Amino acid sequence: MNNRAAKLISFFFLLVMAFIWIVPLVYTFLTSFKNEADLQANGFTILPINWVMTNYQDVLFNNTSAPLAKWFMNSLIISASQTILVVVVVSLAAFGYSRLKFRGRNALFLFLMATMMFPSVVNLIPLYKMIDSLGWVNSYLAAIVPGAAGVFNIFLVRQFLNGIPREFDESARVDGASDFQIFLKIILPLLRPVLTVVALFTFTGAWNDFLWPSIVFNDVEKMPITPGLQLIQGMYQLDIAHALTAALIAIIPTFILYLFTQKYFVESLSLSSGVKG
Repeated sequence: MNNRAAKLISFFFLLVMAFIWIVPLVYTFLTSFKNEADLQANGFTILPINWVMTNYQDVLFNNTSAPLAKWFMNSLIISASQTILVVVVVSLAAFGYSRLKFRGRNALFLFLMATMMFPSVVNLIPLYKMIDSLGWVNSYLAAIVPGAAGVFNIFLVRQFLNGIPREFDESARVDGASDFQIFLKIILPLLRPVLTVVALFTFTGAWNDFLWPSIVFNDVEKMPITPGLQLIQGMYQLDIAHALTAALIAIIPTFILYLFTQKYFVESLSLSSGVKG
């Protein structure tokens, strides 16, 4: 097979995959403007017969038992707060494991890496017990704090940091800079590419998380939007237009985030598959 034929096959394969991913999204978008009565009467149609905005009004403003607008804001607060916390904790932890010398550093890091071998679902019960003992159930802290120190994020940033010449640290230390000053003024700016990747994946992960918020939130007003969609699905199980409208609203932030940060997502592939070190 020559190079031209291989490129042609790759193009058609990617075209088919793009079609499979895009069509449901387009159908969901168009269905959000359909009248439920028309949808039930006419079945599967691409374009709405009567374009309406009532679906958005109903799910956002006319539903006190499923406050989608409140859930949306809850998710924004949780995702943004967790992203900031993760960037701070991960960058400091990676700096310590890469640059600071202390007894048992390598053994501790290997133990930390070993915890990645356990599925996260194993931690659900003890983690919930800890959250409950702290009185954090039904609070933002229950969704924000447990995800603050992802092991893979620490590994990724540490490996990237190992590729930064130590001569920068030594020069600053000769000038009288402390370890924290070296981290804040020299290392942190150089970590911006990898920390941007960590922040993007943390935000999307926190926004799309379903299992853990479903466990720690039982107050409808305090739920984030992803577990809230389950309630909406139960309420609108025979109302496809409203259910799809709520789902479409839920993906707007991550869609916009990806739209404006595509290059960072592409960079993440090279960072995660061939990290420096």
